[in-house]
Amino acid sequence: MSESKNRLRYRTVFLSDTHLGTRDAKAHELLYFLKHIRCDKLVLNGDIIDFWSLSRSPHWSADHTAVVRRLLRMAERRTEIIYLRGNHDDIPADLMPLMLDRLTFADRHIHEAASGARYLCIHGDAFDAVTTHARWLAVLGDIGYQQLLKLNRHYNRYRAWRGNGYFSLSQAVKAKVKSAVGFISEFEKHLRALALRENCLGVICGHIHRPDDKWLTGVHYLNSGDWVESLSAIVEHDDGRLEVIDYPGFLRRLAEAEQVAESAAEARDSVESAA
Repeated sequence: MSESKNRLRYRTVFLSDTHLGTRDAKAHELLYFLKHIRCDKLVLNGDIIDFWSLSRSPHWSADHTAVVRRLLRMAERRTEIIYLRGNHDDIPADLMPLMLDRLTFADRHIHEAASGARYLCIHGDAFDAVTTHARWLAVLGDIGYQQLLKLNRHYNRYRAWRGNGYFSLSQAVKAKVKSAVGFISEFEKHLRALALRENCLGVICGHIHRPDDKWLTGVHYLNSGDWVESLSAIVEHDDGRLEVIDYPGFLRRLAEAEQVAESAAEARDSVESAA
């Protein structure tokens, strides 16, 4: 994949749950995204490399390697990278925090937006009782999720053959199961309380693979989603404004920026020719 001169500029980008090392990680799309952005800071908010799956049934393609190389290259080019530990990353807690040049490994991070607002960045698995107190059950649930994604691949091939769009079986199951809905509500409530304790205006998390941007009684809650199904991220603009974007929306913005650049180049060429 060649370098592009056309990139979208953001002050900060937040990514989580890329799950590199699994078959369903959208590493190709993630690599394209990373190659077409410029940012001062990149926050990798947990579950970037899925060591659970690597220890069980590894899948690592050239695109997965290219993503890691791209991240290191961004750090070399003076992008500050904050890698926050998730439950699938399995980075030993006693190593946190660890600073390696412009790459920092930590459990949590306080981000100060251009507006001056403080945001607590944390993966969120600490508020998942299954993950923290019954790892064997979490691993079993992860195996079930991987099988559901496998079924999802076959089902969506059939849908594509019928001319229909993508449909997420896992999200449909979560929406139907009352306990899952209740878990998400409790998850958000705990994160809101933690943000208030840390004197932060908002919280930026991942873990539940559900992109979101809303206010919870005075606290700005943002979830960056994942790069398995939703293909989403959080971006901060130079004025401090935060928003959730998805991959199709990103491609549209990139195409618009390229059209503007081409029009400007054509206008410049016309002026030079006239002179």
